[in-house]
Formats: sequence, structure tokens, C-alpha cells
Amino acid sequence: MSELLKPLIPQRADPFVYKHTDGYYYFTASVPKYDRIELRRAKTIAELATAPTVDAWHKPDTGPYSELVWAPEIHFNKDPSSGEYAWYVYFAAAPSREIKFNLFQHRMYAIRNKNANPLEGEWEFMGQVDSGIDTFCLDATTFTHNDVLYYVWAQKDVDIQGNSNIYIAPMKTPWELASAPVMLTKPEFEWEIRGFWVNEGPSIVKRNGKIFLSYSASATDENYAMGLLWVDENADLLNPQNWTKSKEPVLCSDIPNKIFGPGHNSFTYAEDGDTVMLVYHARTYTEIEGDPLWNPDRHTFVKPLRWDDKGMPVFGKPSMID
Repeated sequence: MSELLKPLIPQRADPFVYKHTDGYYYFTASVPKYDRIELRRAKTIAELATAPTVDAWHKPDTGPYSELVWAPEIHFNKDPSSGEYAWYVYFAAAPSREIKFNLFQHRMYAIRNKNANPLEGEWEFMGQVDSGIDTFCLDATTFTHNDVLYYVWAQKDVDIQGNSNIYIAPMKTPWELASAPVMLTKPEFEWEIRGFWVNEGPSIVKRNGKIFLSYSASATDENYAMGLLWVDENADLLNPQNWTKSKEPVLCSDIPNKIFGPGHNSFTYAEDGDTVMLVYHARTYTEIEGDPLWNPDRHTFVKPLRWDDKGMPVFGKPSMID
């Protein structure tokens, strides 16, 4: 029998949970003031709710990354150029809150920590992760497949209608791309273009011989919804023709149960090491006063991801533990 789901962590949008080999879960997300990168860790997912927070990095007062720190993700990555492992946080930030050409001015950045515990030690600013396209970009994630480190993110193409499409590229180092971006998806279906034409917030999970890429679409109100791409694990990931895109959303608002705009998810694993857990944010009301950007009430939710008999993920309803 299904049961209603409660938020795990209030007022944390764009949530990212990483389960590390040290037995800890690491959590980061956008904080309401968009002024810093906050980390916490715990032995269980549930304990993340009350775990102490550490500010890993604060934005400077001025400069190209001095405003609107969005959607950090923490990864433990191997540097392909040196073979060394370290912690990396990828995030987007802007030089100001000014809108130009109908968009914010975000670019993508990385910081690194070589300490075993990333809540300790020093974080080193590694600079901009330059995609080779000088436009609005954000929401970077990474994953390793067949010993290749890949970077996946959202970015504006001036020749394509909308705010952002999703791209992939291999990495030379954990803060530099090894080749030109390849576009995997752009806003095209009706549910992807409500309010804004958006594909953003990519996240990767591997299962059942496939690589699944979830993403979010439309404006960040009750229209926000999640879509899905997938590819055979033995295929060339840099060939867009190898990817299949669902024509329908896989997670969207549950109006009767008052969970609105679920999205910008990540995937992690339960304490059993096998059950895939879906991590996402959502609102519990739609009557937002003022600019939704400054409304803090996007909360972190976590629930098990289910699978059908064909090996495809079943996201269910954002309000329900199925």
C-alpha cells in the first residue's frame, strides 16, 4: 500500500546525495540565499536531515561568480590526466543578477578538496569549466563509464529556441573537457515548454544494461516535470542517435496530494547498496508571492525508485512511497 511522503530536508532545492565508499552519505543543494556551497554527511539518508552543515565555499563580493550560486553537486572523481582521486563540487554562478538576452549570466565552475573527508581540509577553486560555448550554462553532473569521465550539463544555444539544452562531453581533467559538446536533448514536447523552454538538471543512473539520464523541463513552478533519456551501456555515448527520449514526463506534479513541480533530481543508493533512491525537490503549495526564484520552499524529498519487468525505471508519484 502506498504512503504519503514527507520532505527529508526543508528549503533545499536541487538536492544531490552521494554515497561514498567510506560509508557516509554526502549532501549538497542550493541554499535559499544562493550565496555559498553547503555540505553535510551522515551514515544514513534519514540522518542527513539533522546532520551538521559545513560551508565549503562562499561567493566573493564581486567578480564573474559573485552571485546566484546554483545547483552544486559533490563527486569523488579520478583525474584522467594524473590518476589521482579527489572531491569536486560543480556549481554555476553569475557575475550579477542582471538579465541579458532574457537569461541570467551563469557559467560553470569547480572546486577541489584532496582531504579524505570533504567537510574538512581546504577547497581549491579550479576555475571555470569551459564548454567552448560562451552562453548561459548550469547544472553540471559527472559520471564514469568504461574508465571515461563524462560531463553532462545544461546550456543555451543561440540558434535553438529556449533557455537550455542538455549536452555531454568526455573530460581531460575533472575541470576541463576533452572534446566539443554533443547535444542530447532540447525542449520540444508540450510538457517541456510550459512557461519556459527548458531542459536542465541532468542526472545519471546505470542499471539493467542501460544508462539512464533524467532531466527537468519547463518553468520551476507547478509545471516543472522530469523527463528521461536512455542508451545501451555498450553504445557510443557521444552519438545522440544512440539515445532514446521518452515522449512523456516520468514525474510531474501530484495536484490532489499537493506536491508541485518535482524535479532537479539526483540518484543515490539505499543502505543496502543496491536499491536506487530518487532524490528531488518539490513545493507543497503554488501561491507564491513575488519572484519564485526567492521563494525558499522547495524541499528535498527521497524515495525508492521502482523498476518494471522490462528493466525501465518507474518513478511513480512525487507524493507517494509506492
